Amino acid sequence: MNIKAGLISGFIATLVLSAIMVLKAKMGLMPDLNAIKMLAGMMHAPLAMGWAAHFMIGVVVWGILFSILVDKLPGGTLMSAIVFSIGAWFAMMIGPMPMAGAGLFGLHIGIMAPIATLILHLIWGTVLGLSYKRPA
Repeated sequence: MNIKAGLISGFIATLVLSAIMVLKAKMGLMPDLNAIKMLAGMMHAPLAMGWAAHFMIGVVVWGILFSILVDKLPGGTLMSAIVFSIGAWFAMMIGPMPMAGAGLFGLHIGIMAPIATLILHLIWGTVLGLSYKRPA
């Protein structure tokens, strides 16, 4: 277990994911699918708090949890991170999505919501796995 590596890789992966999310918004793709706005709305807080929550979840919660689970998940580090990201996606689909009013799996937004969020989580997981360094 390497918590420092989990935090660092969680930060890098969340930074990459955030850049893609901003690009998605700038291109006008699926404007109703806005995780930052959903998080801020759930907290009844400004968007800055939504961004803070997004980074806390991606870096601290998922980064530390991945560092704990990486050796228990199947495959090497990269495959473990991809499997982990699918678990994080599933947790988001049955927890925060319904709590934010988007419905189970975000289906109130549309059928593309679960697909788009799964793709984003797979990108996040790939970056997480590539940037994570196991202790020697």
